[in-house]
Amino acid sequence: MQPYFNKMTKTGYQEIETEIEQLKLGRPAKIKALQEARALGDLSENAEYSSAKRDLRRVESRLRFLNKQLQYAQIVSPSNNSIIEIGKTVTIEFLDDHSQTTYQIVGKQEANLAEQKLAFDSPLGKALSNKKVGATVTILAPSGKYQVKIIEISI
Repeated sequence: MQPYFNKMTKTGYQEIETEIEQLKLGRPAKIKALQEARALGDLSENAEYSSAKRDLRRVESRLRFLNKQLQYAQIVSPSNNSIIEIGKTVTIEFLDDHSQTTYQIVGKQEANLAEQKLAFDSPLGKALSNKKVGATVTILAPSGKYQVKIIEISI
């Protein structure tokens, strides 16, 4: 069985690395808080101990998750062509109301619509994949079917 790799942009990879470093910097304080709470005595009714233990567990869990993301990451660099792929920016026009929006196509862990970052494996991302400027694409989304026209593609 082939291993599955998480496709992502170089920026997404660097963001994960940055988050790991921040968590590692905050970890000693969580460990110290746990040690101080443990020193207070009876652990069965010690809310500070339970809270500190839970906080440290969250940090450790997040670190494990992020390290797995990096372990199975495949950084995708966009090629210099006119086809939509991960790492490229695309401007589309929604044909129902003729509004235009620009998205950067990114890996699924980087997706954030508030920042105009669209996952390549979302319904819209899948429909746009490997298309060129001028193409009209029909998207089958959970909320219904709609069409968009590709206006511009850039790196």
